[in-house]
Amino acid sequence: MTHIASRLSVVKPSASMAVSQAARTLAATGVDVIDLGLGEPDFAAPAHVTETAFAEARAHRMLYTAALGTPNLRAAIRDKFHRENGLDFAEDEIAVANGAKQIIFNALMATVEPGDELILPAPYFVSYPEMAKLFGGVPVTPACPAETGFRLTPEVLEAALSDRTRWLFLNMPGNPSGAVYTRAQLQALGAVLERHPEVMILSDEIYEHITFDGRAFTSFGAACPGLRDRTLIVNGVSKAYAMTGWRVGYAAGPRTLIQAMATVQSQSCTSVSAPAQRAAQAALEGPQEAVATFRAAFERRRDLVVEGIRRINTLSLDPPEGAFYAFIGCAGLIGMKTPEGQVLEDDVAVTQFLLHAAHVAAVPGSAYGLSPYFRISTATSEAQLCEALSRIGRALATLDR
Repeated sequence: MTHIASRLSVVKPSASMAVSQAARTLAATGVDVIDLGLGEPDFAAPAHVTETAFAEARAHRMLYTAALGTPNLRAAIRDKFHRENGLDFAEDEIAVANGAKQIIFNALMATVEPGDELILPAPYFVSYPEMAKLFGGVPVTPACPAETGFRLTPEVLEAALSDRTRWLFLNMPGNPSGAVYTRAQLQALGAVLERHPEVMILSDEIYEHITFDGRAFTSFGAACPGLRDRTLIVNGVSKAYAMTGWRVGYAAGPRTLIQAMATVQSQSCTSVSAPAQRAAQAALEGPQEAVATFRAAFERRRDLVVEGIRRINTLSLDPPEGAFYAFIGCAGLIGMKTPEGQVLEDDVAVTQFLLHAAHVAAVPGSAYGLSPYFRISTATSEAQLCEALSRIGRALATLDR
């Protein structure tokens, strides 16, 4: 009999991946399903990125690289932080991993002891609490409702802190909410954190380049330079450059933490694929027109979804400020009955109804720590989004009190 480690008993699989798998299973029976579960741009990566990686792979032997990444890629990341965020890091303060998720995984493995608390403002990215629990950490998930713009406030942060707090996670623009913090809002959080020198800050900025309505993005590191020695800034090429499958994430932070993360990586996957690192370098150093093109398309899609949800009186949606998701309020559906007589008791039931009645896959808000909501990805074509909204509207019209 196979023995499974007890630490896995408290860890759930990715909710968004599970939803997409359910959509694929239903589609395999011949049903036309629109999968809005996964956050994956539908664009091709910029042509020069792919061409550079393949040319390098044909011309050179692709060997192991340093655990922290190739010197050339780390130099490109260093230049990116200086150019776009006004931040200066040495190369040994920069780490490269197989996606931003592995960056976070490595950081937690290197720092979290059983019983340590991690503040994860809800709604949060689905993997944060599961990673925390895997290392014996305790997720603390203060609610940040729509009334606060889904943003953490200084008062809520202060109340969540304890003498066991190890990390505060920030995600901006947020997945699933799309919330963006201003410099002043980050500085207000920083003022609280200055009184708690034992707390580290993980600022997940993977959606940095996808902001709407002319909003400027401010990195936590730029807003709160006094907290540099305990701030880890996480980013990657997956979202801005439509390179999810290349699996390249990166981070900048305190040298001691980066070195500890390198130790973790050296004993797990060794390093990131050499061709993928060359592709990421090409993305960061090459033409940036595609980033602006993608952002503009995501904003058009955001507008389309906001208008479509506005027409459905049982749903609510404040315009997301960034990223490519819509975190849709469905409190008006709770307690309604399906044509088969089933009562929609929570947002899980709502998403199950949408999958089987509307053939649209969405992720319940409970997976992000805040209910009753559901998240759809807007990283698909306008035609698909229009069809999905039409299906949702028709299905919800069949519900009854």
